[in-house]
Amino acid sequence: MKILKLNRGVVAILAVSMSALAANAQQNFQHTITGETLKIMEEAPEKGRDTPAVKKFLETAVNPYNGVIGCLPKGEEAYLVACSGCHGHVGEGKLGPGLNDGYWTYPKNLTDKGLFETIFGGAQGMMGPHGGHLELDEVLKMMAWIRNLNTGDVKDASWLSEPQKAAFKPFDSKAWEGAGKAEAAKAECKISGD
Repeated sequence: MKILKLNRGVVAILAVSMSALAANAQQNFQHTITGETLKIMEEAPEKGRDTPAVKKFLETAVNPYNGVIGCLPKGEEAYLVACSGCHGHVGEGKLGPGLNDGYWTYPKNLTDKGLFETIFGGAQGMMGPHGGHLELDEVLKMMAWIRNLNTGDVKDASWLSEPQKAAFKPFDSKAWEGAGKAEAAKAECKISGD
């Protein structure tokens, strides 16, 4: 009888532990300035929440669109609408800081999680939150575009995997406006596992 109670106790502990693990499957995203937990699923538009890329990002905090050439035209489109007025058409900086070099006002933006938190929840100055009006999938594509604008040293591109770093070429706006954008538009915006 004692063994049966112990086993039930162990089973109960395991069940509670598994529930806690499942609850923590989604990363905890925090506001860049206040540290408050961002209510992503409550604030983001419904459309674009359930794509494979969004699901993967919410679990891993790694943007699966980074380095996916076919996703860049949509990311550029979103960036030009939401970001270029302050950060420049190719991330060179205007009212807001540049986004195409190795310097980040908020060092946490070296990570995909940090960049997402800043875009979604906003930061200081004129950097307002974009989480309430941009689809989550759109934010991820925009982040991939921002990462693509990098003209800095690839060793500082912590958001890239080692194979992506090996293939990295600094952003060249003339090449992009020439054949680059047209080639990217022909490619699929598909992540592995899609």
